[in-house]
Amino acid sequence: MKKWITLSLFITSIILMGFTLNKKKKVIFFGDSITQMGAGNGGYIRLMEDLIKAENKSEEFELVGAGISGNKVTDLYLRLEKDVLSKHPDIVVIYVGINDIWHKRLAGTGTDYVKFGEFYNVIVKKLQAANIKVMICTPSVIGERKDNSNEQDGELNMYSNWLRYYAKTNELPCVDLRTDFQNYLIANNPSNEEKGLLTSDRVHLNAKGNQFVAASMWKILKDLK
Repeated sequence: MKKWITLSLFITSIILMGFTLNKKKKVIFFGDSITQMGAGNGGYIRLMEDLIKAENKSEEFELVGAGISGNKVTDLYLRLEKDVLSKHPDIVVIYVGINDIWHKRLAGTGTDYVKFGEFYNVIVKKLQAANIKVMICTPSVIGERKDNSNEQDGELNMYSNWLRYYAKTNELPCVDLRTDFQNYLIANNPSNEEKGLLTSDRVHLNAKGNQFVAASMWKILKDLK
């Protein structure tokens, strides 16, 4: 009788281990309207699912969008518990910064450089305290001119430099969209157009932009252990 009980417990443990090993990693994409649109048809999150499927990894990842239009880093902080922590993700991809800079000119609001870093750090530390892995993204573009002549290129570069440094010093994976976009535009924007290459309106992604971001993010995400 004891042998049967022992055997049953062994078999049960093997089955439970199988469920644990096969559990999908829940990835939440936390951001603004770019991420909100990214969760819709043709958006970068949905296109990333196609890339995952093409590599036969569909059983390994569950992708969830948590973007809200107009959000800045302070907004992400305020909804962190409700929209992220309560969902118990394994990985969170933070893609924020465009509105923190853009809204300074667009609406007279925005987030100053020091405050941006302070709120960003608190978000990361709260995620890490919940044993959630964090992937950082630098902001992409506010205008697609390739020669740093877009009005807010200087601030984009400054905030992106801080994010790169923060990722490096905290040993966090970083999707450097700022550099990726700049390199693409240098190679593919001979007329120095302001929009229409990867964005529809200088900020939000067009079809090609969504494909570009999906590929850039997946390249880093796939190797995140």
